[in-house]
This record gives sequence, structure tokens and C-alpha cells, in this order.
Amino acid sequence: STGSGKTLAFGVPILERIKSSEGLQALVITPTRELCQQITKEFERLARYKEVNIVEVFGGVGIGPQLQKLRHAHVCIGTPGRLLDIISRREINLTNITVLVLDEADKMFDMGFIIDVRRIINSLQKKRQTLLFSATFSPEVMRIAQEYMRQPTVIRTKQYVDKDLLKQYYYVTSINERFSLLVHLLEKETADLVIVFCGTRRAVDMVSYNLKRHGFDATAIHGGLTQQQRKRTIDDFHANKTHILVASDLAARGLDIKNVTHIYNYDIPKTSKEYLHRVGRTARAGKTGKAIALLSEKDYENFRRVQEDRSLNIERLETPPFEPVRFQPFIPRQQHDRPRHSDRFTQRRF
Repeated sequence: STGSGKTLAFGVPILERIKSSEGLQALVITPTRELCQQITKEFERLARYKEVNIVEVFGGVGIGPQLQKLRHAHVCIGTPGRLLDIISRREINLTNITVLVLDEADKMFDMGFIIDVRRIINSLQKKRQTLLFSATFSPEVMRIAQEYMRQPTVIRTKQYVDKDLLKQYYYVTSINERFSLLVHLLEKETADLVIVFCGTRRAVDMVSYNLKRHGFDATAIHGGLTQQQRKRTIDDFHANKTHILVASDLAARGLDIKNVTHIYNYDIPKTSKEYLHRVGRTARAGKTGKAIALLSEKDYENFRRVQEDRSLNIERLETPPFEPVRFQPFIPRQQHDRPRHSDRFTQRRF
């Protein structure tokens, strides 16, 4: 899971083994650009005092500067599509790669990258060490492990939701009153950083737009935004410029978002696995956190599936009285405009 020191676990041994005279020696494949940048940043921090060149390669930006850096790189961290593109152009020397890391392998399956990943692996030398990290070990992930790893050692870490630190609650409400209840809770709960999870991009946009209308400093993040918009959003959240992130499940995986005190499930995910990924954003590194689900009639079936995981202890709370607030159904074109500090727009802080 993110924040568990996983990058450290493979980063330190890789950097210890790098010989500065032997070109590219390690390849890390990761499903998303955000995760790629995050791992690169961690590697650069670890390699501060070493003569090691690290390059990140991902799509959505020009390939030229990446190819330039690759010529002198010892470690390459990349997403499957861009890596395959570079390999097919014969712009990368794979002969000295002795370590391959597949990070978030289950996510690569979910995102349909596994064919690309197989092609990349098949173009590498057979004599190498392969490390595979996965939050869940599905039959597909096990198949990859059996095909590409020789007598692998399996290491399982304990489940990453610490029940003593994470308090889980749900309120029963009607679908029409969900937003009003959310506003009430955001006003009443003492929170530092908050993530509100919604089931669709449209819901993310609608909820963040309406929270802004009611004076909260909320920002949307989902796969429909450009890479630059997503990066700026996460940076603002880390810098405490934004206190509420309204997110799709894209943000539940891979992004190392620190100091989140509250998770709100505005829509209930379809499985306990997805629920765990969401609530795993809080109660980290010894800190406490709260996960609050707003359960309306449309989500009863999903919630029943989430609760099939007996390890989860989600306690029902009495729904408090709250003021109804208006939820604007239409999103104006300026939906992604950032709230400006002006007289008519007072930002609410927690």
C-alpha cells in the first residue's frame, strides 16, 4: 500500500547495486504517471549522494527530453505505454538490466496494460531479478509471477487499515439529502485534510462545484483532467492550499497523499477491496483518521458487498439534524476554475 515504505524496500537495494560505468541496470514499471513521478522523487532523494542517473518516462509529454536523459540513465522508471514506445524505437539499451520491478501489478491489469507489460518483459534478458508488488493477488497476478519469476519468495504485509487508528462510520440518508448532510459534517467535524470519494467523474465535478458554491475550498481530481491539472491539484493539497479533494477512484490508488484526517464515501464503492483502497488514504504512520460513508438507497447493494469483509467494523451513527442546502444540478463551463479569494467568495477553512 502507498505510504508503507515499499519504494524504500526496493529502492535502497537497487541503488546499492548500481555500477556507474554500466549504463541502464534497473527498470521499474508502474501503472500511472503520478506513481511514476512519486517513485522517481523517492529514488532521487535516496540517491542524493550517489553518482546515479534516474530518468522517468511517461506519456502525455514530449518524448525527446526523455530519450535524451535515457542515454545516461542507470535507473528508468516508466509507464507501460511510453516504455513500449521507446523500446519499439530501439532508443533504449536493455542488455545490462539486472533488476525489474513491477509495481502495483493488480492495477496494471485493471487498467488494461498487461499486454504491454508482457511485451516489455519479453524484451529483457532472462538473467535478472524480478520484484512484483501487488495489493491483491488475483489469478492473473499469480500467473505473471509464475511465468516470469523463478521460485519467488512471497512476502505478505499485514492489512493496511489499522483498526485502532481508523474509526469507520456510516450515516443513512436519502439520496436527495446526501449533499446537505455532507456540508453539515464538513462544517461540524474538525478536520485537516479531507478526501470525498465519488463513483463517477460527473459526480466528482458536481460535488466539488457545489462545495465551492457553498464556500469550501474544494478541488476535483479524476482521470478526465490533464496530467498538469492533476499534478497541480495534488501539489495544492500537499501545500494546504486546498483542504478538500473530491476524487474518483483514480486517487485511491498510487498517490501518496499525507495527513488526510477524514475520508467521506459520498458514493459507496462496489467491493470491500475498493473500500479498503479508499479508506487506506487516512490513519497512516501512527496517526488517527475517520472514514465516513453516506449511505443512500442507491448504494444498499454495494454496502452489503463491502460489509461481507468481516474484518471491517463500520459503525452506524444516528443521522444528525441538518439544514438543507441547494445542490445545483448543472455545471457551468468554469467548473474547474479555482476559487478566488474575493469579497463575494469567502473560503471556509477547517
